[in-house]
Order: sequence, then structure tokens, then C-alpha cells
Amino acid sequence: MTQSFIWRRKALKLAVSALGAGALGQVSRRVRAAPENASDAASAVAPIKLALIESMSGPFANTGEAVFRNVLWAVERVNARGGVKLPGGARRLEIERYDSKGQNEEALSALRAAMDGGARIVLQGNSSATAAALVDAIDKNNARDPSRRMLFLNYSAVDPILTNERCSFWHFRFDAHADMRVTALMDVVKDDAALRQVYLIGQDYSFGQAVLRESRRQLGALRPDVQIVGEELHPMGRVKDFAPYASKILSSGAQAVITGNWGNDLTLLVKAAREAGFNGTFYTFYGNALGAPAAIGDAGIGRVIAVADWLPNVQTPQSEAFYREFRTRFPKPADDYVHMRMQLMIESLAQAFQNAGSTDAVAVARALERADVTLAGQRGRMRAEDHQFQQQLVVGVMDRQGTPGVRFDVEGSGYGFRVLKTVAAEKAEMPNSCKMQRP
Repeated sequence: MTQSFIWRRKALKLAVSALGAGALGQVSRRVRAAPENASDAASAVAPIKLALIESMSGPFANTGEAVFRNVLWAVERVNARGGVKLPGGARRLEIERYDSKGQNEEALSALRAAMDGGARIVLQGNSSATAAALVDAIDKNNARDPSRRMLFLNYSAVDPILTNERCSFWHFRFDAHADMRVTALMDVVKDDAALRQVYLIGQDYSFGQAVLRESRRQLGALRPDVQIVGEELHPMGRVKDFAPYASKILSSGAQAVITGNWGNDLTLLVKAAREAGFNGTFYTFYGNALGAPAAIGDAGIGRVIAVADWLPNVQTPQSEAFYREFRTRFPKPADDYVHMRMQLMIESLAQAFQNAGSTDAVAVARALERADVTLAGQRGRMRAEDHQFQQQLVVGVMDRQGTPGVRFDVEGSGYGFRVLKTVAAEKAEMPNSCKMQRP
């Protein structure tokens, strides 16, 4: 099936076509974001293909679509200024979407299709298990076929192992890993003098396990007086009714829940807890969007805490302008989920291409190791020794829009997040155990 259409906004033109990729029914959509008045040189040179491999269908389709909007906007920004400047002429960036359907096998099929289609940059993040499978496949491919080496840019897969024991020269992470996020949350937990009992719950795969493990460790170190009254892992993406889990939380006497859940696994959990009558605090990684605030409602005011690399209510003129620009580009309330780190990721990639003066994977990787970018007042830099991006983190608490510090709400819900703490990049940084094997 092939379909194309044109979106126009100011000087931007977006051409979208759906193509059959040929691998196990894998479907890709090629998306080229380019300025209407792009230079002849940029137009004449083949675009640089970026393969986005994500769940575009199934229970986590909303997370994949949110990523796509963010990457698209970032690519549009690069292309609007003429693309990536290279010795042979400026080149635009082009996104190709591949639906992993939330399955590692499908993601690996997508990787093969992307490689055959000419993409040498892979973007993925919504599943650390999938990320680990992709890292392994890319490592093997790059050793076996140097002429088709690929780089993997990871924006959300935050299992710490990916930049520690299983670090790879070909993999770069642009999100704070789980231990870094837990540390930021614990900076708030340690100050909650009334807290005595907590419940730990997460998705049963590498990431969810890592969150619970590190939460347990840090609670023991920072708040030995706090009792863990329950600890549970549940199947990822398969639970439709969280009422039994909510009942356990309520009967445990927990005053707070710590969870790394994301997507529908978070939304359904907090909704079930609200309906069960739980009025404690949720300490979350992703409670600030994708339906969670609306599902919680007034019960979340002052009780839902989220950690992120950035929040819309960061109080700077640059941040506000950045957010307003995104909402102008994507005005639907359901599309209101912008990730600063994904913008910095594409800016870092563009910078690396230009600093390398080449699209060669090794040259670009070495340039990406030195990436240092700033957008809307937010700076990020890549740490070469483990390929872990270093940036500030913020912790916010849910409140009603219009209250002090909450100018913007989330997804038209009427609720937003007021910034409680800003963790400087230097404080968020953590040691690593990576022993990088370099080509």
C-alpha cells in the first residue's frame, strides 16, 4: 500500500509515503522533512536515512507515535536550516518508520529491512529488552560487514547495563539511565519525613527489574527507616485489569508507590489505584503524560511525582518558547508530549555529521562521543567513556493548571507538573563500569 500527502506549515514541507519493506510483512513509512526553499545542493544530494524502530501498533502504540512526533520535529528543524553540511553538499535527514509491534523479533526484522533500505542510523528506546537485542545485532553486523556499519541512538531504553557491562561503541544513550532517575526521585523521597511504608511495582523485564533493585538499594542507604511493604513485578503490556494489584497496594498500608511503569501499564495502574481508594504518593518515571494525569484526576494533586530531563513548566523564557513552538506544530491535546532529550539527540547527530565531515559510521561515532549541544537553554554532552548523555534532570509534582508554577497543563487534562527540584548534570552523573571495545 502506498499513500502520500503533504503537510505545510510556514516554510516547511513534509512528504510522507507508506512503503512495504518486505521483511515478514514489516511496513515502513519514509518521512522526509525539508524546507520548501532548500538549497539546490541539499536537494540534489541523497538524504541521510534514519530508521525509527518502535511500537506503532498494539498496547504501546501511543508511545511510538509520541516518539515519532518528537523526532519528526527535530528533523524538521535541522532540515529547515539547510540540512547537514558535508563536503559533498548539504544533505537532508529522512525518517523511515518501522513497526516493531512491541516484539524483539519484529524489531530485528525491522533492523534488517532498514539496513537493506540504506539506513545506517537506528533510533529506538521504548524497551530496554529490545534495545539490548538491537545492540547485540548491530555489534555482530558491524564486525561482520564493515561496509554496512550502523549506529544506534537510544532515547529511552534506560536499563543501566546498556552503558555499563554491555556498553558498545555503536550505541549512544540520550536519556538518563534508571539509576540516575531513581537517584533524582530519592532526592525528594529522603525529604518526606512522614513517609514510613512504600510499595515497589514494575514491569517484569530488565528495566522494571532494574528500577526495583536500585530503589530498594537507595531506600536502604538513604531512608533505612522506611519499610518496603510490597514488591511486585507484572507482565509487560498484557495486564488489562490492575485492580488486583491496586488492592494489594491498598491493603499493604503503603503511603507511597515507586514505579518505573510506562505507557498503558502506568495509566491503568494509577487509574486502578485511584478507583480502589489509594490516596498515597506515586513516585514515577513517566507519570507526567500519556494519559496518566487525566486518569488520576484530582487524586493526583500533590501526590504524583515524576522525574524527567525537562518539563513544560521549567521557568525560563527559552523553555516556554520551545514548548509553545511544539504545541503550534502539534496542536492536538493528545499529541502534547515533547521530549527535550530527543531534540538534543538529533541536534547531537547533526553536529557529529558536520564535525566528522562524513557519514562513515566510525567517524560519526567518534564525533558523537564529543557531542556538546544546547537548545532552548538546555545543555547536554556525551560522555565518551560509556556513551551516556549527561544533562540536568527535573522532578515535578502534579497540580492543577493555573496554580503557581503550573502555567501549562498536560494533554488538555487541566493538570500540569510544577518543578520541585532541578538536578544539575554534574550531580546527576554517575560512575560506570563500561570497558569499551573500539574499532
